[in-house]
Amino acid sequence: MNKTIRRAAAFSLLLVFALLLRATWVQGYEAKALADDKHNRRNTIAQYAQPLGDIVVAGSPVTGSQRTKGGDLAYKRTYTDGALYAPVTGYSSQAYGATQLEGIYGDVLDGTDNRLKNPLDVLTGKRAQPGDVLTTIDPAVQKAGFEALGDKKGAAVAIDPKTGRILGVVSTPSYDPSEISGTTDGEAWQRLTGDEDQPAVNRALRQPLPPGSTFKLVVAAAALEDGLYSSVDEPTDSPQPYTLPHTRTVLVNENRSAPCENATIRTALRYSCNNVFGRMAEQLGREKVRATAEKFGFNDSEQDVPVRAARSVYPKDMDDAQTALTGIGQFEVTATPLQIAMVSAALANDGLMASPHMVSKVVDADGTTLQEYPDSDTERIVSSETAEQLRSAMVTVVEDGTGTNARIDGAEVGGKTGTAQHGENNSKTPYAWFTSYAEADGKTVAVAVIVEDSGAARSEVSGNGLAAPIAQKMMRAALG
Repeated sequence: MNKTIRRAAAFSLLLVFALLLRATWVQGYEAKALADDKHNRRNTIAQYAQPLGDIVVAGSPVTGSQRTKGGDLAYKRTYTDGALYAPVTGYSSQAYGATQLEGIYGDVLDGTDNRLKNPLDVLTGKRAQPGDVLTTIDPAVQKAGFEALGDKKGAAVAIDPKTGRILGVVSTPSYDPSEISGTTDGEAWQRLTGDEDQPAVNRALRQPLPPGSTFKLVVAAAALEDGLYSSVDEPTDSPQPYTLPHTRTVLVNENRSAPCENATIRTALRYSCNNVFGRMAEQLGREKVRATAEKFGFNDSEQDVPVRAARSVYPKDMDDAQTALTGIGQFEVTATPLQIAMVSAALANDGLMASPHMVSKVVDADGTTLQEYPDSDTERIVSSETAEQLRSAMVTVVEDGTGTNARIDGAEVGGKTGTAQHGENNSKTPYAWFTSYAEADGKTVAVAVIVEDSGAARSEVSGNGLAAPIAQKMMRAALG
């Protein structure tokens, strides 16, 4: 064999070796990455090759699957009462992916989760029968909130304070996920994403806004825990008018004739006295108020229920005047309805916060539990005495204060209204808030409601007028 042939043979062997090495690398190291690539059409074909598992509310599925006509995707997702449960389920779209519970538990719902497979299935890669996701949602509570919000822009959350079970997650305006579940729903998708009211945004969990006077419960809790005041019936050091520290700005009260000068915490909550809680936050200082706020869940960037909620913020690096403004839930304080519901829930549960969650179990096709979310995971937020005193003051708000529209015959109801500024110099319609709890016949529920826009005149916007009736209907539904 001459030299030229030997060199050609050696080079050919090197090429074969390189090809074998590359094939081994692709199959041994890159296979999973290629299989999981979002552009891999085979994944979508496999995902929709069989009916998906379901998201279940009170024993009944609120999702389903429908055989498609033509195409390479055999089934598509359907929804029962889609707009009602969209803030719970999210969507599963053949074209646009999946969100919320549909996205978090996608592997269970499409049968690819290894926990669903027997050992032989794992070895062969066979797709198992899909599992289901069981939620904690109470359909009566969910429906009550959805119907009460109606065509208003807003959100509501209801929690069982003893267990942390989320009974209702409502966001309006809503949308029907069935309309975007296929591959030919581009027009519906454009309408949804182009709507200035953002119906696809889960306002209950994902849109923090200034909480206004509902935050006064947190400040009051900080004052009692710190010992600044020993009782909700002890007079406070609260001048009226109250001028923000080192400024000429007077913090005015909505009700100019209310008895807010040196008012007790009970009276200050009843009349929602800004001077009392602005002064109280100033006295406590930003660090003490922040510490209490963070115990309730503010500044937690990993608040998963299991959908990740947006972070509710109590700010840092403030001067005394800005700290005083946070005392009434303004400056840069923001909160989701979930977070404000958690405040009332902890106070209703004797100062203990049960970890909020809206999924109880994840099960396989036979109903065997794959994952369970415990109801007994609690943490001490404030003392039992502080919680008891603030509940008493919240009852006064409902019985003889700014929250009378939340009353329920035969139940103990406590609450706190809030009207938060919106826009530069409060130029836009304010947000109306209400947070509350109700207890009767051994049942307890905590609710937070925000109405961002009701179409009402500015003078008619109030927590009691707009948000409290919605909370009342949800609480009544929860108590049965």
